[in-house]
Amino acid sequence: MTKVKAAIIGSGNIGTDLMIKMIKYPQNMELVAVVGIDEKSEGLAMARERGVATTHEGIDGLKKMDVYPEIGIVFDATSAYAHKEHDAALRADGKQVVDLTPAAIGPFTIPPVNMEAHLDQPNVNMVTCGGQATIPMVAAVSQVAKVHYAEIVASVSSRSAGPGTRANIDEFTRTTAAAIEKVGGADQGKAIIILNPAEPPMIMRDTVFTLSEGADEDAIRASVEAMVKKVQAYVPGYRLKQQVQFERYGDNNKLKIPGRGEFTGVKTSIFLEVEGAGDYLPSYSGNLDIMTAAAKATGELLAQKVLDRRAAA
Repeated sequence: MTKVKAAIIGSGNIGTDLMIKMIKYPQNMELVAVVGIDEKSEGLAMARERGVATTHEGIDGLKKMDVYPEIGIVFDATSAYAHKEHDAALRADGKQVVDLTPAAIGPFTIPPVNMEAHLDQPNVNMVTCGGQATIPMVAAVSQVAKVHYAEIVASVSSRSAGPGTRANIDEFTRTTAAAIEKVGGADQGKAIIILNPAEPPMIMRDTVFTLSEGADEDAIRASVEAMVKKVQAYVPGYRLKQQVQFERYGDNNKLKIPGRGEFTGVKTSIFLEVEGAGDYLPSYSGNLDIMTAAAKATGELLAQKVLDRRAAA
């Protein structure tokens, strides 16, 4: 067998975009099932049009499908609440899970930072769309400097945020902030998401602020630019909106941080935009693109490990 069979749970914006990517850009996974809870959902209809088996009976329906025993990888694009039940059921059946919700049951995974660190885990978590866009930048600064604090602001078009995303706003901020610290390397992280109702819809914009010490501006700038190129390998529409900005604080102009005292060092401001590939929703939905592209790239690494084990057996 040259491909690992895979399924997607969730037929909303994220699950549908991931489905199209897996069919349009096939690698070492074969998408054999898409799962939803609304029989009339657009995502399930699009899956059926593309010859993929579907069920509208949720995970129970997936487990009834003839192909279920052959499925090795399951992508969950539902909600943080639902994922807890899905994870328990899928792990019991030996399925490897890629979690696109903010449930954060498994280890945080950001492809250009730690993609290969958790390939043996039964569940890997893709953090959030804002985390996928911004944590690589925090990590880039952390690679050359000590980051005491990092704050990210993710602004996305409200049109690109489906019911699942809206229901997960609180989990989004908590999960992203935790991953800023654990994966990005900051001592303290903060995350803010803005759903912008502007018409015409705005492209995804992200701002990253870090407070660091121990590296000069040229080193930080070079590290950020190198990381941007790594993300662009799987999300071509990811780019710096303008040059990296710096503010230096010293003995004569210390920055006062509430609850943390005075800071001396460098404040780095990074401004990003993410243009989507337009596989499902229009190109303004870069938040969809970076999440599903990261999940697909991670799934391909997981699948390759499965195929390597089969070849060695």
